[in-house]
Amino acid sequence: MTDKTHGADGMHGTNGAESMSNADGAPAKDTGELEHELASAQSVASYFEANAAELRDETLAMHLARLLAEKGLEKSDVIARSGLDELYAYHIFAGRKPHPAKAKVLALALAMHLTRKETQHLLYYAGATPLYVRNPWDSAVAYAIEHHMTVIDANLLLDSLGQSPLLV
Repeated sequence: MTDKTHGADGMHGTNGAESMSNADGAPAKDTGELEHELASAQSVASYFEANAAELRDETLAMHLARLLAEKGLEKSDVIARSGLDELYAYHIFAGRKPHPAKAKVLALALAMHLTRKETQHLLYYAGATPLYVRNPWDSAVAYAIEHHMTVIDANLLLDSLGQSPLLV
């Protein structure tokens, strides 16, 4: 649902471009802009043509690789910070685990120091439900992401609130 303060991705505001750019190097359009253009397009084909640089058909592994490159992160460092089983985490990055559990994806998001918007996108590519601030567990994790907590600190926060941890 989209309202005046939340975009379709559940994030505040409508400018989701942050520092992202499309394949042509131009500033990326946010989801709200694309939704508006799709609604007013003469045809889906004309929408595809006008927005070819904005559309993505990525797997989770491709998205993770792009995030690593954009942020200058080392896969091994992210895996170490995530607290995930090393072999399992490498399988996620290699595409052998295309739909890991939401908590595992969130551990990677925390380890990569993603923004909430980037985290929502990562959850999308993993086939997981987005963080929903009306859900207590999701709210606590969203807070941890906003405040750049480690996985351990996020687990401590969740425990202090009587919520289940990200990883057990």
